[in-house]
Parts: sequence; structure tokens; C-alpha cells
Amino acid sequence: MTNATVRKYMDPNRHNNLLFVLNPIAGDIEKEDLKEDIDGICSEHTINYEIFTTTGENDKQELERRLRQKKYDAVYAIGGDGTVSLVASVLIGTDTPLGIIPLGSGNGLSKDLDIPQDTEEAMQLIAHHVVRSIDTITLNGKRSIHLSDLGFNALVVKRFSEGDTRGSGSYAWIALQEYLGYEPKHYRIETDADTFEGKAFMVTVANANAWGSNASINPDGILNDGRFEICLIEPFPKAASLGILYKLYTDSIDTSVYTKILKCRKATIYNPDREVMHIDGEPVETAEKIEVEMHPKSLKVILPVPETDH
Repeated sequence: MTNATVRKYMDPNRHNNLLFVLNPIAGDIEKEDLKEDIDGICSEHTINYEIFTTTGENDKQELERRLRQKKYDAVYAIGGDGTVSLVASVLIGTDTPLGIIPLGSGNGLSKDLDIPQDTEEAMQLIAHHVVRSIDTITLNGKRSIHLSDLGFNALVVKRFSEGDTRGSGSYAWIALQEYLGYEPKHYRIETDADTFEGKAFMVTVANANAWGSNASINPDGILNDGRFEICLIEPFPKAASLGILYKLYTDSIDTSVYTKILKCRKATIYNPDREVMHIDGEPVETAEKIEVEMHPKSLKVILPVPETDH
């Protein structure tokens, strides 16, 4: 037995039994070709696998049923942010790690985790990876692993989800239309470290850094530091809008005079205007009071092997 074989045999990250959760309408890649690639990699590394293709109806219940019936070493979400959130919501608090093969138009969490956005490169994680734990949060009991908003961006997400057109161009057009008439709303935020009360253009509860559009609302956020950030953009004159947009896309929004960031482990957000809200890109029913709680290192994720580990 060679040294390489011994290392492979003793590798604690080696997976022998996988479940792939595939969104058939995500991305522009041919799904039959993708399945052949999965089969090729798994066959090469003697990995047993199954594929669960989502339908948009009772997917979470079906996934939970499969996980009750069988033990998998990992579950891979193949799709966009919605597919990732679906799988993550079931795996939080378990020992089963989440893998991501991004196919969506945003892929926000996978970008923040430095997972390759190229499908073939991302699929190499099936055989070569490390497993790490990241924090998750809950908003009124609903699980979040990435970014959730109240205010302007949440309204754009809602309008976008109601439309028939996808893509960054459609999102930008909706954002421009809504921006022209949007009025900041009043909020009160109480955290274990600070308090804010006043109007805000938007309020982001951030467990990570950037939206899938690559606009970074929380440049210094860390996914496993036991804290989350509440990022506020306060009312600003129209003349400042381009400057704010520039800072969002250059990882420097925290330097804006219109930005306030509260670092905390627990928070209560009072939303008297019942402004719209989304969690990880999915519009949810709004509430006048939102309890936000941190759950440290509650989700295991599959990541690229750091260069220092090669």
C-alpha cells in the first residue's frame, strides 16, 4: 500500500455516499451532460450517489424524508441561491455538510465561500475538499445563511420574484424604477451592543459579505466569527446615489457617511411600517417585530482545499 493510498484511506473528509439536489431549471447548462459529469467523477473515486431533482412542490418535505431514510456523507445543492437555501435549511444543526455547485444568476453564498463559479471546477470539490463550519442566524425563527433585507432591496427582490424575466438586466431595471419613488422607512433596532432609531433606505441583516450581484454591503463580515452585522444605509440625497453605488461595488460601503453597521449576536428590529422583507433572496411575510438570533458554527460546508493544505 503506497503512502498516497494511506492518506486517501485516512482522509476524514472523504465521502462515500452523496446526495445531489438538482434544480432542473437553473442555469443554461444541459442537465443530462451535468449528470454524466457527476457519474464520471463519482465512478472515478468509487463514490455512491443519488440525484434528487426538485419540482417546486414539497421539495423540502421530500428532502427531509430522504435524509430520514438514509445517511449521506454530504448533500450537494446544484442550482441557484434558492436551491442552496433549501438544502441548507434542512442540514443546519446536523453533522451532514452542504456542498454547492452553483448554477444560478447570483450565487451569493458560494461566492462568499470562494467556491468556484465554473461548474467543472466546482464539481472537483466532490473528490477534493475540506469541511468547515459556518454560522447561521434566524429571523423570527426562519433560518438564514447569507443576507436578509428590509427596505429598498427587499422591495426590488419582491418585484423581481413576481416578474417573468430573470437576469441582472431585469433586476437593475426594476431597481431603477423603484428607486425613483422610494421613501425611506422608520426602524428601531436594539442589539446586545448598540441601538439605532430613525429612517433608513434599507436594513440588511448580514451573515456574509455580498449579494449575488457582487455588491458588498458588509465588506468585513466573517461567516464563522459568532456575530452578524446589521448594515443600514440611511437616507441620502439623490446626488449621492452614484457614490454609494460605487462604494458597494468596491468593498468600501462601510466608509460612506450614510452607512451604519451594528455588530451583534442578538437583535430586535422594530418595523412599524411593515416594510417588505426577504430572507436569503426569498420574499417572506413582513412583521412589525423581528427577533434575530445567532447560531454559531451550526452548518457544515464543503470548501476548496486551501493552498497551504496542498
